[in-house]
Amino acid sequence: MSSKIDHQLFSAHEHALEHESCPQCGDEGGELQLRHGKHGPFLGCNRYPNCDYIKPLHQNDGHVIKPLGVACPECEHELVLRQGRYGMFIGCSNYPHCHHIESLEQAPEKEQPKHACPECHKGHLVERKTRFGKLFYACDNYPKCKFAVNQPPIEGLCEKCGFGLLIEKKLASGTKYQCADRKCHHTQSAMEK
Repeated sequence: MSSKIDHQLFSAHEHALEHESCPQCGDEGGELQLRHGKHGPFLGCNRYPNCDYIKPLHQNDGHVIKPLGVACPECEHELVLRQGRYGMFIGCSNYPHCHHIESLEQAPEKEQPKHACPECHKGHLVERKTRFGKLFYACDNYPKCKFAVNQPPIEGLCEKCGFGLLIEKKLASGTKYQCADRKCHHTQSAMEK
């Protein structure tokens, strides 16, 4: 078995792109080159930084899982279920010409109690999701305030440090309340108002 690798196989794509002119430069003579970035390979103008044109080699628009047989309310093309960077969603099959998307969670959201942010005292804690779908609660004054907790916040005072917010922990031994202050994390069995 030969251990030699034919490097021409890897550069075939680069040769195919030779002399493709940059659409942003026009008559100024810029050509597209294969470049590599943190999100993978892309085409970029060889006149960078004078020209910042880039063209992705593949779109991260979410790959199609299955067609849904329902018409898009905007353009009448079929809606499809897609898997994207932040989870599953419903999108138009006519993307990128139609940008209609829908969340899978169509149930009306129940009104969440408003908790004032105990760190900046300007924002309120709102429910958010990570890109993997896990819930957390963060200040809506982000990025100025980066306060966040992983469990639902509850109004109450920590009996040890007096911090004005607790988080509810459901354990086998019963419900406990933990201080939401990162420096304290004291656990108590009763809530102080």
